[in-house]
Amino acid sequence: MTVRVVVADDQVLVRAGLKMVLDAEPDIEVVGEAGDGEEVLRVARNVKPDVVLMDIRMPVLDGLEASRRLLATDAPPKVLVLTTFDEEEYLYEALRAGTSGFLLKVSPPEQLIAAVHTVAAGNALIDPAVTRRVIAAFGRRAAVRPPPRELSELTGREHEILTLLARGLSNQEIAAELIIGDATVKTHVARVLMKLGLRDRVQAVVFAYEHGIVEPGQA
Repeated sequence: MTVRVVVADDQVLVRAGLKMVLDAEPDIEVVGEAGDGEEVLRVARNVKPDVVLMDIRMPVLDGLEASRRLLATDAPPKVLVLTTFDEEEYLYEALRAGTSGFLLKVSPPEQLIAAVHTVAAGNALIDPAVTRRVIAAFGRRAAVRPPPRELSELTGREHEILTLLARGLSNQEIAAELIIGDATVKTHVARVLMKLGLRDRVQAVVFAYEHGIVEPGQA
């Protein structure tokens, strides 16, 4: 199936470059563009994309507020935030808003294509180059909340998995850390998300920091 994408960025040349890369893929189609947050909402309402590539700093309505409003609609698209290294202050709020992850604007084309497919499939993605900075940024800001009842339903192994997720480890890194198979990790991750009522691993990271399961800077 073709992944329908809307590209949102206030720089025309950036949009053109993203569109060129994505339209070159046989199973990706750019169905709309937007130069500000309000335009993103209008375009998404009209064309109903699967994925929105969302810049944060845009006029009229910034990408953060546009993401909040977009994700609050019925059957919203996945939102993949395009970011730079100097936007940590926005990333925590973007995670809380329910975006599917972050990709650096300097990422190579193949990484952009893979990211679009990843979030379109319902998975979360944070660029490896920014993962731990993002985690530390929202960890510093998150107020620790009392542990919910659902947390007690996790097994010891599932609690380990949640902790490693919160440290920013990939499934492969978790498998190596615990000396178990990748398929086993996937099963544990799915059970953790189900028991805690979370949508994806990004929400799991937010959950872990907000409830004091891990702390900023923890190795």
